[in-house]
Amino acid sequence: MQSLKSNALEPTQRELAALPPLSRLTRLLPVFGLPILTLLLVALFTVTLPDTFPTLLNARSITGDKSIIAILALAAMIPMATGRIDLTVGYGIVMWHILAISLQTAYGFDWPVAVLVVLALGALLGLVNGMLVEIAQIDSFIATLGTGTVLYALAMWHTGGRQVIGTLPVAFTSIFSTSLFGLPIATTYVIVLAIVLWIAADYLPIGRYFYAIGANPRAAALNGIPTRRYVMLAFVGSGVLTAFAGVVLAAKLRIGQASVGLDYLLPALVGAFLGSTTIKPGRVNVWGTVFGVAILAVGIAGIQQMGGDFYVEPLFNGATLLVAIGIAGYAQRRRRSPRRGPVGNAPVMAPAAEGGGSHRR
Repeated sequence: MQSLKSNALEPTQRELAALPPLSRLTRLLPVFGLPILTLLLVALFTVTLPDTFPTLLNARSITGDKSIIAILALAAMIPMATGRIDLTVGYGIVMWHILAISLQTAYGFDWPVAVLVVLALGALLGLVNGMLVEIAQIDSFIATLGTGTVLYALAMWHTGGRQVIGTLPVAFTSIFSTSLFGLPIATTYVIVLAIVLWIAADYLPIGRYFYAIGANPRAAALNGIPTRRYVMLAFVGSGVLTAFAGVVLAAKLRIGQASVGLDYLLPALVGAFLGSTTIKPGRVNVWGTVFGVAILAVGIAGIQQMGGDFYVEPLFNGATLLVAIGIAGYAQRRRRSPRRGPVGNAPVMAPAAEGGGSHRR
């Protein structure tokens, strides 16, 4: 399977300074196009649905429902930065939310211990994925599809196909039910995680290493970056965030069921892929991912309130994924174009998304 990689295409300050105002606006449009489109959708639905859309209740509903998807999208973004993909973000949340509940209701664990166990198992799953990709040299799509399917089967076996029900402590359910500034506290989780990942990706060596590995693993290795170690670390980070999303989902649903979870896979991947088309076009990035999830949330909520049928959400997600992949492919072709000047305009090497796992170290 071929990797889909491209360079970041955001214009440099020197490039912008040399352009006339209209051309400058045109160059900046791909960078801020998705946030602008999100704001335009909010304005459109506010005007067309004045009684339901611009309300605190609707804002709570959107942020509460999509915060878990946003966490999963950020989890998927981490391996994508290294040129790999992690499908266990969709399968893992099934197991982790069931386990977070059953450890308390069936095995008598205190809720903090149950949460720590789930997070540790999430990290272990990420390590296994990393070993399969980097040591066993299995393509990351195949490896994570395999481990995810096994995990889903274990969840079905653990529940026996039934719901996991029991009395949960209020302190645990407060992980989701607590409000902050009128919005679900899960919104705060997304903001905090986004800030932490943004700092790591843009200002710390680990972020530069991830992007360098995703752009050219061989060149990164020749420059002294231990590529295998950092790819495995990326999968571990994805596993921990997925497990955390499972804990939040458990606190939200208060019951465990294997039929819940896989619906989160496609939106999370769409958000991460769509994020690679904005803010820093051509490579996955934190704020692009956040806006990618935001436009999905706003678009689906508005369409449903306008009378859209039940199939609108998967249709919207699937169509948006195709658009995101198409734009990412266009970004890849732009990278290969010689139109950018050789002085001061060299793009930063970075991936848009996946494939990897086949490079020799």
